[in-house]
Amino acid sequence: MNFFLDGLQQAWDLIWSGNPELVQLLEVTLQVVAVSTGVSLVLGLPVGLALALGRFPGRGVLVVVANTGFALPPVVVGLVLALLMFPQAPLGGLDLLFTLRGVFIAQTCLALPLMVALTVSAVRDTPPGLLDQARAFGAGRLDLALLAAREARTGILAATIAAVGSGLSEVGAIVLVGGNIRGYDQTLASAALESIGAGRYAEGMAIGIILLGLIVVLTSALTWLQYGRRSRRTAWSAS
Repeated sequence: MNFFLDGLQQAWDLIWSGNPELVQLLEVTLQVVAVSTGVSLVLGLPVGLALALGRFPGRGVLVVVANTGFALPPVVVGLVLALLMFPQAPLGGLDLLFTLRGVFIAQTCLALPLMVALTVSAVRDTPPGLLDQARAFGAGRLDLALLAAREARTGILAATIAAVGSGLSEVGAIVLVGGNIRGYDQTLASAALESIGAGRYAEGMAIGIILLGLIVVLTSALTWLQYGRRSRRTAWSAS
């Protein structure tokens, strides 16, 4: 109980004092979340739409591969990427190991399958007759994809929330690829891990409390986008 109370006190002190290390941790964490979520959205949304709407051999296998992303161990992903980024490895010439760019890539590799799999699921949950009707009226692939994305926007936003949550809470892959370097590529989650590993439990608790606060703020904003706007439109339509 004392750790929790001390953590609350330290969290308040860190926030109130505008601690430069905390500001740097917040900046790196938000960068990792923004880049990994943005890239996974740009790449994963069209791939998910293609898997949900397309009719081609191997589609089922690709959906299964995307679904394995839910159970993909971040430590294994980080280990494989780190081995590929060693100086003599295939990606060694890109100087990605122990850099922020490497951290972005590692987190994107974890977020991308979530975006693809949840987009496929969201599109498949749309009314089946709607897409068939659009095909019957001669809708092209792009028109069909735009219609499916619009009808499945709630599920696509859920995929975005999952990607954001993954970026905020991830530790294993980020530590292995980025090296958890304080003041450079350390995130709030990996900083909490370092503090707890060093026996600074109250400090780790303080960082954890701040991270939880950030998670609540970001997911609340995205949830409002997911449901709040639609509820308001419904209320306007009913009035």
